[in-house]
Amino acid sequence: MGPLDAAWHLLNFFAPALGVGLATTAMARLVWRRELRGTSFWRLAGWASAACALGLLAALIVFGRDGKMAGYGLMLATGSLGLWWAGLRGARP
Repeated sequence: MGPLDAAWHLLNFFAPALGVGLATTAMARLVWRRELRGTSFWRLAGWASAACALGLLAALIVFGRDGKMAGYGLMLATGSLGLWWAGLRGARP
């Protein structure tokens, strides 16, 4: 595998984390409009995407391969945790 192939492989591995991070941030900003007013979209998206990427890496380590549904479930759980940490942790109703 050449360097260009390795780069594409890594980009394709982390692409779902970025997509899910951006999509869940957009949905969270719609649902919790008032609570997330003081937090920027890009800060939330960064935290959610980074947490999703960590979830994918953890699933790769635990299961030994990529693409398992449990791994994607872990990615969603860690992304939700990242959104909560970045925006909703201290929110009052």
